[in-house]
Amino acid sequence: MRTTANNPGNVASWEIAVPSLPSRTAGVSLAGFRDRGPAPVDLPVIPHPAVTLLVEVGDSSLVVGSATGRQQCGSFVAGLTPRAVRMRGENVTCVEVRLSPVVAYAVLGVCPAELDRTVLALDDLWGRDAARLREQLGATPSWEDRFLVTDALLARRRVAGPRVDPEVVRAWDRIVVSRGEVRVEDLAAEVGWSRKRLWSRFRSQIGLPPKRAATLVRFRRAAHLLTVGDNAARVATECGYADQSHLHRDVVAFTGMTPAALAGDVGLAADDMAWAGHGAVEANASAFG
Repeated sequence: MRTTANNPGNVASWEIAVPSLPSRTAGVSLAGFRDRGPAPVDLPVIPHPAVTLLVEVGDSSLVVGSATGRQQCGSFVAGLTPRAVRMRGENVTCVEVRLSPVVAYAVLGVCPAELDRTVLALDDLWGRDAARLREQLGATPSWEDRFLVTDALLARRRVAGPRVDPEVVRAWDRIVVSRGEVRVEDLAAEVGWSRKRLWSRFRSQIGLPPKRAATLVRFRRAAHLLTVGDNAARVATECGYADQSHLHRDVVAFTGMTPAALAGDVGLAADDMAWAGHGAVEANASAFG
């Protein structure tokens, strides 16, 4: 297990833990977070081309709120494009899981299309399974054992769940590998479907239309480059945007922040540290065909 810490000045710092072994289920990645103060956690939930599942450990006090004023406490599941969602709390310790959308339906028991732009309480999806998992994690002292407990539950749910069409898996994999720079017409031709059929099946099983999924994948790569210090003009060129204004519009649409604000976001920096080298959670789709 690799453990590191993020200390961004006067805001919350994090202990970040990463499993020593990959998940037994392709398309699943895990990381552990513990906030070490001194300030309370107050961070946006940044859209990502994976469904996010966050499970509290111990006596965490986690509150998730949206721009509409709706709030919920505790463990949650966030869809691919949660809108203006913030996570707040103190003494937060949690296991975060990233699910490729091609396995999210099976693991969660709900189609990703039903999670679009929303955050749901994990208890509402899993009931007793969610409570049992929190109890087990709270009684487990080491990060490595917490990952094993979580991964075992995910694997059991994956086996029992439905599978995505192989054509949809192939299209998703192609979008990720191309870093979002692929035409929908080309995707349809590659999988042997009409554009209309691809749009319908992809939207119903992944949660986004193909073009929107490609936009999300491209945005997330741009967000990473901004975080590591690349300037906006260079990022726009590198990621295939028409110009810097195009990049600006996408960043604001996905996060409500400007590229400059996103580049300095503490949560995104910690996010990059935790998930470095875990890009296969979105791709590696051949395992699901």
